[in-house]
Amino acid sequence: MTSRGKVWGSLSALVAAVVVGVLGVEGGYVNDANDAGGETNHGITVAVARDNGYTGPMSSMPVEKAIDIYAESYIKGPKFDQVLALSPAVGTKLTDIGVNAGPGRAARWLQQSLNDLSRGGRDFTMVATDGDIGARTLAAYAALEKRRGRVKACELTIKLLDGYQAAHYSALAKSASNASFMVGWVDHRLGNVPLDRCAEKVAGVVG
Repeated sequence: MTSRGKVWGSLSALVAAVVVGVLGVEGGYVNDANDAGGETNHGITVAVARDNGYTGPMSSMPVEKAIDIYAESYIKGPKFDQVLALSPAVGTKLTDIGVNAGPGRAARWLQQSLNDLSRGGRDFTMVATDGDIGARTLAAYAALEKRRGRVKACELTIKLLDGYQAAHYSALAKSASNASFMVGWVDHRLGNVPLDRCAEKVAGVVG
């Protein structure tokens, strides 16, 4: 088994908990005319469902299929599992952002947050905001932890992620079709990962 495979295995319980949390927020089948994503079920849009091989009616998509899509496309695919291994709270926040605003945007916001917290590169090397979480991004987060402490690094990152997310929603709400979603976005998506979760660690993962 590869090192990443070992990490993924040790994260299985946490990944399941993250997915269950997302499902609790997303709910069941919706076909809102104002939602650009079209039909959704369990928070999965019709386009994402088709990309992941589901061809049946969206109203009948099994929750098990949604769970598989979340784990593969919103955690493992964008490499949020590797962030979960460092900080379950930050990894959970990234996954939730990814479901609602796109995994690429979530990854870029993490990278932007790290650059913001690097003090212009004085504390650690800044990273490209390319939406690709790789060794340099993970090293920057580890360097932030070393500089600020594990818990404080997590708290600072989550606060910035919430800030980027709030600005994103504010911009979207300028469109009449999105305005009706603003209250729900703010209520359910901002501050939804409590800062006291920053003390959590993943059993079996060194770091």
